[in-house]
Amino acid sequence: MTCREFVEFLWCYIDNDLSPVERATFDEHLAKCPDCVKYLQQYQATTRIGKAVEVSSSEPIPSDVPEDLVQAILKSRIKVA
Repeated sequence: MTCREFVEFLWCYIDNDLSPVERATFDEHLAKCPDCVKYLQQYQATTRIGKAVEVSSSEPIPSDVPEDLVQAILKSRIKVA
């Protein structure tokens, strides 16, 4: 397995959507590739942060936050999605 293949199927790896043989291949690659280990750790940290932001975004916006800032954030979120 190459690093590119690892990245292409990373989501399946994280979601446990791989066969036992495919999973073993990924694990074998991770055992030999510190760059992919770091990439996996960063990916997992990013998704944790994203989920935390998503959860906290349902909280009310403090009244001292300027409306133009709120609108700018909402506009940028639409562009990303």
